[in-house]
Amino acid sequence: MPQPPAPTKIIAVHLNFRSRAEQRGRVPAEPSYFLKPPSSLAADGDPIVRPRGTELLGFEGEIAIIVGERTRNVSPADGAARIGWYAPANDLGVYDLRWADRGSNLLSKGQDGFTPLGVPVAAAEVDPATLVLRTRVNGEVVQEDAAANLLFPFGLLVADLSRFITLEPGDVILTGTPAGASVIEPGDLVEVELEGVGTVRNEVVEATEAIPSFGAQPRVSPATHAAAVGLPEPPPRPVTLSDTARTALNSVSTATLTVQLRRRGIANTFVRGLRPTRPGTWKLGYARTLRYVPLREDVRDADRAELNAQKRAVESLGPDDVLVMDARENPGAGTIGDILAARAMALGATGIVTDGGLRDSPAVAELAIPTYYQAPHAAVLGLVHFPLETDVPIACGGTLVFPGDVIVGDAEGVVVLPAALAEEVAADALEQERRETWALERVLAGETIRGIYPLSPERRPDYEDWLARGGDAELPPRPERTEQ
Repeated sequence: MPQPPAPTKIIAVHLNFRSRAEQRGRVPAEPSYFLKPPSSLAADGDPIVRPRGTELLGFEGEIAIIVGERTRNVSPADGAARIGWYAPANDLGVYDLRWADRGSNLLSKGQDGFTPLGVPVAAAEVDPATLVLRTRVNGEVVQEDAAANLLFPFGLLVADLSRFITLEPGDVILTGTPAGASVIEPGDLVEVELEGVGTVRNEVVEATEAIPSFGAQPRVSPATHAAAVGLPEPPPRPVTLSDTARTALNSVSTATLTVQLRRRGIANTFVRGLRPTRPGTWKLGYARTLRYVPLREDVRDADRAELNAQKRAVESLGPDDVLVMDARENPGAGTIGDILAARAMALGATGIVTDGGLRDSPAVAELAIPTYYQAPHAAVLGLVHFPLETDVPIACGGTLVFPGDVIVGDAEGVVVLPAALAEEVAADALEQERRETWALERVLAGETIRGIYPLSPERRPDYEDWLARGGDAELPPRPERTEQ
């Protein structure tokens, strides 16, 4: 059979391999699609150009089926007979531009050269039921799965599309990617092999010119990063603090915050038994949670995921996140070490909290990310812990933590602020510390605490006069703040 004509369209399936669907946390009942322009095609050996200013260039090894004859409104059985060729393909995309696509994938996945396609092999020479797809990055296998594990077989895809769209000879259908898709960097070599059919190889290079300043520009969020590395999207934050509240919470002590929460009927908010690696730093952020359970060997051995829950939790972090871990207050093994702590820091997380052990504690203490832990321990977590789940309510140091709760830490320890109360607590805590600053000045000047601590109605005019004169310009010295 001769080589196929140039396609009039490239159609890609969103989710089709069961492994990828399970990784994403949803198994579709029917296929869904998006379009890529024919100008996105590239051949074996062509460079993959990552646009300047982007960082999340994703690869997706796929089985491409190529239509052999004009097809409209056929059955799944007839759909399989309309396939003329098979080829390995790479469905590339820059996740940095997904925000601008509104679901179309045009800017992120439709760029020139973003569909490398291997040499097609005639369908008559291929047994589609035995096809195995394999992707390598720099020689290491990162994806491997069989066509037998597709949710929607090839013939069904052709038939489904043909209900509404006329498929022309040469049209390409990308049939979905298995688990393991992630991001690649300039200098990486990506090889997508379709066993018995062929391989398409392409090296990543950096664009020589910047993206013009008009139009959508690259943008990365925690959800974008999670999608790029194949993780479920992080849960939405229940609250986003105002700048005023952030400033206040970066000024007040955890002791003050516990008072304010107690006044609202919430007593158990200070995470007990922890020590900081960097007592001179201040931590403020939103809780992302990870729950450890006691190790059981059969459960550990059954976990075949590429990344266990601990690594998924770290890789899903973003700016302003604080990783909070429930280790059952058991310090008998490390719950995180220097490499994962460094990764959390690189992703923009502002802190780490664990009620278990800390591995590589001297090295973690050298990192700029504040980390709170119960005790150092050199053993890896597999000694006593199994990482079970992420972004669920947990107990840490005897305190309930919900994903999205506001975490504040200082040299004394860590306080958990319920998200719904954080804004008002921040304002009242700042006012409390103003009063305590005035009271401390008065006591140091030799006055009694009567009427000063707490502030009485009789002394309120003195306090308000102090405020009017700018007495609260500087609250008591606090440790050095980390950038927020």
